[in-house]
Amino acid sequence: MTQNRLDFALDLMRRLPPQKCEGFLGCLIELVPDMCGELLSNVDQPLKVATDSTCGKQFLLSDYNRDGDSYRSPWSNQYFPAFEDGSVPIDRLRKIEIDANHAIEQYKDMYFDSGVSSVYAWDLEHSFACAILIKKDGDAKKMANGSWDSIHIIEVQEKSSGRSAHYKLTSTIMLWLLTESSGRPKIDLSGSLTRQSESDAPLIDSYSHVINMGKMIEEMENKMRGSLNTIYFGKTYDIISCLRSMETKQERDEQAQLILKEIAYLCQLVFLIIARVSMLL
Repeated sequence: MTQNRLDFALDLMRRLPPQKCEGFLGCLIELVPDMCGELLSNVDQPLKVATDSTCGKQFLLSDYNRDGDSYRSPWSNQYFPAFEDGSVPIDRLRKIEIDANHAIEQYKDMYFDSGVSSVYAWDLEHSFACAILIKKDGDAKKMANGSWDSIHIIEVQEKSSGRSAHYKLTSTIMLWLLTESSGRPKIDLSGSLTRQSESDAPLIDSYSHVINMGKMIEEMENKMRGSLNTIYFGKTYDIISCLRSMETKQERDEQAQLILKEIAYLCQLVFLIIARVSMLL
């Protein structure tokens, strides 16, 4: 019964606008307070941005870098607000985390031109996992107001031989877009998409993990970007094309009369051909 309630709650949250996710989640927790922990751990929320005061760089806040009420910066490995007993990755994972942050930052600049990215790594029982986060806000002055949030969670299981690893990727993209200007209709698009993939890849050294994860994320984001374009923008364009006509009523009436005349002419021509054939027979 509890699992059914959780499934229903998650199904409901997937259908609500991402930009209002925090408010809807709070209302849902008030209705079922006994499911608070499960909802908070299973519902993806739009990412928030903070600044690392030690280096001046921005980083993203999520449950993957949170300890208590503080959040760890991937750049300095320090918590903000300061938290002395906060958990940090072991040296091996910290090296992977640093390399991945630099690689994803270049990826973000190449595909999104600007925005904020963060990578966080942590230990699992017999493996490790990484959270790769990207956030891009729209500029209402230039084009449109909105936000793109990418949340990629990768579980890495190294093979016993040490020459390859198995990667399980779960990707969620939350998108909302609002265009509103004088003389133009208001358009508000929002939604989220989640996909999973798994693959095996060879290992040479620790940096191979960064390369392998980067390839998976690039391929997955390209596929999901195409799906979003088809689902949201393509469908919206089809609907608007059906609702809106560039022709006036008079032009449509004239076109209808012309079609009727053509049909009448074709009917007369068919009757004439039938009559000629009948005479020959």
